[in-house]
Amino acid sequence: MTDSLPPCPDCASAFTYRMDALLVCPECAHEWSSDASTDTEGAVRDSVGNVLADGDTVTVIKDLKLKGTSQVVKVGTKVRGIRLVAGDHDIDCKIPGVGQIGLKSQFVKKVSE
Repeated sequence: MTDSLPPCPDCASAFTYRMDALLVCPECAHEWSSDASTDTEGAVRDSVGNVLADGDTVTVIKDLKLKGTSQVVKVGTKVRGIRLVAGDHDIDCKIPGVGQIGLKSQFVKKVSE
């Protein structure tokens, strides 16, 4: 079984399976065509699979210790006006009391406003 199926485009679940010509997500029941390319391929996603864009507001989902300091960005910290960049830390942002830092998208969750 070397055939790896893409995650669900709606909920980002990795438990997709093939049913005839369609791919199906057992968690959200979304069905999509396997040959249809998604326009969000390569997009930056948060910890739950939401697509992020410049200017979004996110919250931190885990306490993050800042390297080289004794400061910690606490869980629930709201970060406004993020900027997406290429690299390992794919979010540039400014956190009040901390300053300009880079975050990994896997440690944030998009806030719907």
